Amino acid sequence: MEIVMNDLDIKKKRTNSKKIKKDLFYFIIILLSLTMIIPFLWMISASLKPEIEVFEFPIRWIPKHIKWDNYVKVWTELPFMTYYWNTFKIAFWVTFLQIITCSLAAYSFSKIHYPERDKLFLGYLFTMMIPYQVIMIPQFMIIRKLGLVDTHLALILTGAFSPFGVFLFRQFFLGIPEEISQSARIDGCSEFGIYFKMILPLSKPAIASLVVFTFVDRWNDFLGPLIYINAEKLKTLQLGMRNFQTEYSSSYSLLMAAAVSATIPTIIIYLIAQDYFIEGIAATGIKG
Repeated sequence: MEIVMNDLDIKKKRTNSKKIKKDLFYFIIILLSLTMIIPFLWMISASLKPEIEVFEFPIRWIPKHIKWDNYVKVWTELPFMTYYWNTFKIAFWVTFLQIITCSLAAYSFSKIHYPERDKLFLGYLFTMMIPYQVIMIPQFMIIRKLGLVDTHLALILTGAFSPFGVFLFRQFFLGIPEEISQSARIDGCSEFGIYFKMILPLSKPAIASLVVFTFVDRWNDFLGPLIYINAEKLKTLQLGMRNFQTEYSSSYSLLMAAAVSATIPTIIIYLIAQDYFIEGIAATGIKG
């Protein structure tokens, strides 16, 4: 009887220990989440306040008088729509080209067998370790020689290739059974036909993952446009908001309204692709 009671006590202690660890884990996750969510909520709150109420302490999260005029001024006093369109155009084309270039390269590295394939992929992967600041000047010199400075094409071409995108697609392609490709080859299908008709349609999770990563990265890019873009009509949101901050250096309510407006497309992209995005990250993370 005592042995049974001791076993029950041990199991109860283990259960309590697991519960405490689980509760502690959730507490840490919630705490970390709040550190990211609270600044975003403050930004939304500040965008709806008069300037005098922005830095009130304690913080008034819900304004006494909601001031929608801040958003009206953002969209009317600056060419904000032009900045929006320029940013969207660059982000769209870079994302589209990366899907093509990265998936084609990944297909070669995963489904076509040739000498030194894996070593070549490893060498290409090493380029991810090179900081952008190292290649920034040589890249600018090449773009200048091509006569593409102060054009959107400079940003599109320099962003059209991604070692990370190739790695993401390759890891996903490795999970697709090799028998699919082999049976297609036996039936006389070309390599491009296998890629386009069979492999790519099965890769929606990987495509969604790359779309989210690339679109958000290009949408928030500041350094690239700063290097290559000079004309006001070609500037992106990040450059436009810098000018906005210079012109209205003391108007944080307007700056916050501009920041909120700039985050909307990235949120929409994630909400649309979130199911495939999560599936794609999970799938590419477990393939060897």
